[in-house]
Amino acid sequence: MKYRILGDTGLKVSILGFGGSSLGSVFHEIDEMEGIRTVRIAIEHGINFIDTAPFYGLTKAEAVLGKALREIPREKYILATKVGRYGYKERDFDFSARRVTRSVDESLARLGVDYVDFIQVHDMEFGSVEQIVTETIPALRKVQVAGKARHVGITCLPLRLFRSVMERVQVDQIQSYCHYCLNDTSLASLLPYLLEKGVGIVNSAPMAMRMLTLDGPPDWHPAPERVRAKCAEAARFCARRGSDLSRLALQFSIARPEIATNVVGTANPERILQNIREVEEPIDPELLSDVQRILSPVHDVTWQSGRPENN
Repeated sequence: MKYRILGDTGLKVSILGFGGSSLGSVFHEIDEMEGIRTVRIAIEHGINFIDTAPFYGLTKAEAVLGKALREIPREKYILATKVGRYGYKERDFDFSARRVTRSVDESLARLGVDYVDFIQVHDMEFGSVEQIVTETIPALRKVQVAGKARHVGITCLPLRLFRSVMERVQVDQIQSYCHYCLNDTSLASLLPYLLEKGVGIVNSAPMAMRMLTLDGPPDWHPAPERVRAKCAEAARFCARRGSDLSRLALQFSIARPEIATNVVGTANPERILQNIREVEEPIDPELLSDVQRILSPVHDVTWQSGRPENN
């Protein structure tokens, strides 16, 4: 496993990160013991960055991950979780200082740890930028001072929002999803700004939340139909060539050196072993060129998320 330094935090993270969403049965129901085994296999094979959230499976992901981390030395992994989002409806977002402070304690209890390495504002496009800047992040800095988190980060889908927040308040890390993958590389435009600020960069969903797979995305996937159709076309093309679009997608994202880690979610032990093998294999440049040609009509096409004023 290769490692990169995550911004000015100085932490050395695996280029392949483990995403906890699958442990919450977000994509389909899982076997809990298989999920636990997947986490342990990931750590045994050098994956040290683990990301989760109370929202994933409505606390199930954190609870299962906590069971998986029992008896594993704390120095073996770098752990990130989130605050602010607790469900699917508008009322399930709460970025107040009181709620996010309590949320940290709840997550620590479920995870069975004394601290997390990163505490992140989850999907901040669903909140008020003013509140996040003046209330949420200052509250998380107090959590940091209390020793319950080592660093503070932010996550969202709309890329412009990262800059809007970081122009007003300092953060240590950002997590972007679905914006550095085969069909959407718009995160690349923000990389010079992030590097200048020394902010650690985490890229989630290099397979575009399973859109870049032969099986295709779940029904709830928010991508426009034309994007889903082109990704399905690319997956079929790769299959005819005796290859796998998901492997190509993972290799493509990991090749970007400015991005410290790429987070992939799975609760399947065989799948995580496959991903680990894939990141060591060379990318097929001819296949990459052909797939990029197929996806070019929908390149960087995204979707709206959160409050209109935050998009």
